[in-house]
Amino acid sequence: MADPNGFLKHRREEPKKRSTEDRLASWGEVYAEADAGERAEAVRTQASRCMDCGIPFCHSSASGCPLGNLIPEWNDLVRVGDWAAASDRLHATNNFPEFTGKLCPAPCESGCVLAISPQAGGAVAIKRVEETIAARSWASGSVQPQVAEVSSGQRVAVVGSGPAGLAAAQQLTRAGHEVTVFERDDRLGGLLRYGIPEFKMEKKVLDRRLAQLRKEGTKFVTGCEVGVDLTVADLREQYDAVVLAVGALHGRDDRTTPGRELSGIHLAMEHLVPANRAVEGDGPSPIDAKGRHVVIIGGGDTGADSYGTATRQGALSVTQLDQYPIPPANRDDERSPWPTWPYILRTYPAHEEAGERRFGVAVRRFVDDGEGNVTAIELQQVRVHKDPETGRREVRPVNDEVETLPADLVLLAIGFEGVEEMPLLAGLGLSLTRRGTLSCGADWQTETPGVFVCGDAHRGASLVVWAIAEGRSVAHAVDSYLTGASDLPAPVHPTALPLAVL
Repeated sequence: MADPNGFLKHRREEPKKRSTEDRLASWGEVYAEADAGERAEAVRTQASRCMDCGIPFCHSSASGCPLGNLIPEWNDLVRVGDWAAASDRLHATNNFPEFTGKLCPAPCESGCVLAISPQAGGAVAIKRVEETIAARSWASGSVQPQVAEVSSGQRVAVVGSGPAGLAAAQQLTRAGHEVTVFERDDRLGGLLRYGIPEFKMEKKVLDRRLAQLRKEGTKFVTGCEVGVDLTVADLREQYDAVVLAVGALHGRDDRTTPGRELSGIHLAMEHLVPANRAVEGDGPSPIDAKGRHVVIIGGGDTGADSYGTATRQGALSVTQLDQYPIPPANRDDERSPWPTWPYILRTYPAHEEAGERRFGVAVRRFVDDGEGNVTAIELQQVRVHKDPETGRREVRPVNDEVETLPADLVLLAIGFEGVEEMPLLAGLGLSLTRRGTLSCGADWQTETPGVFVCGDAHRGASLVVWAIAEGRSVAHAVDSYLTGASDLPAPVHPTALPLAVL
């Protein structure tokens, strides 16, 4: 029984961060490592705020967690100090709670009943509780390999080692199938490895979980582009089923703004990937912000990651631009009523460290230094108009005033357009949808029999929690395809959408 008065006794508290000076001087994670006992007691207090609501919107795939995490259950187990049982309940629905505890934007907290009113003290700190359970699970040694007792004799290839591919691989390996994960990069993890900066999740966290997968029997092949290094014919001959978890890495570009062709203008991932490689020890990044005036175009997660990376590289200045007006600090009940994902201002730790954010502005043109390099941008205040019939957006200047900002490194973080074109798709006879994704039926199977899809390749660029949920669901579908039935969980349907976009 939860404490029905917990939220009246305690208000929401965030974990402590390292000092700004310390954070900018290293690539370590933002949050300070507290004493284990002190941290446990603080998190128990936060967990006691959960009321175990009659209808827990927090673990609904529509309004909260796509994984269906049993949040009220493990909150109460933490409240009473039963960390081992809390770990069991958490891992029952989530293969990688340490990933989601660090990286997920926590739609579950938006669906928390305590998020309805600011007077309630704020939503339960679900993400903080989850990450702490995961950390204590590893520290106590309770996270152990789960080796299948019986082999099915069936072989499955998973293409892509991001969170969707890893979740599918782990579930299928535990079901007794022989699973091989193919990754075209030199290291495993997909965007977890080369897209997420070290200050958000240190890669030792990823490597620790990969070691568990290996001990369970999952095989990995790196530096292998399926369709090139391994032909499609050999793939189909050697494996009974194929799971495509190739992501949606085709970055959206801006080819309309004058001066886009100038040197020094890059897609954000062209900056993030080599920066992460440099932290891994692969040598200096060819796109380094040190001593440069950096402008980041785009206000989302990727932009914030580039922001924090640029400041740590020693940028002279960092300015992040967003064409939309600054969002409200609190939920607008008309625009985004509870329990939908609220349209509010989201401030990342990187924004607190240095630099500046500008809203309601857009680049008029990129300025040439006379030698083909970008040296500045011309900026205008704008308003975004949406056509009510077509949904098409048009960015219009508010006035004729033009402001010039120095910029010798410009990073475009304006989203992704879907799956990259690759020989594998043509070899499998698959084509992309208008959204740049791969379609599938109710059983997660593409139009090519025995070939399944999950994660960003199916949804488009999305959240880590959706990737894991789809990986678990596709594992259920593949297991059923190979054996006729499956006991594996399937948290989401291929057509599932968060309540925010319904």
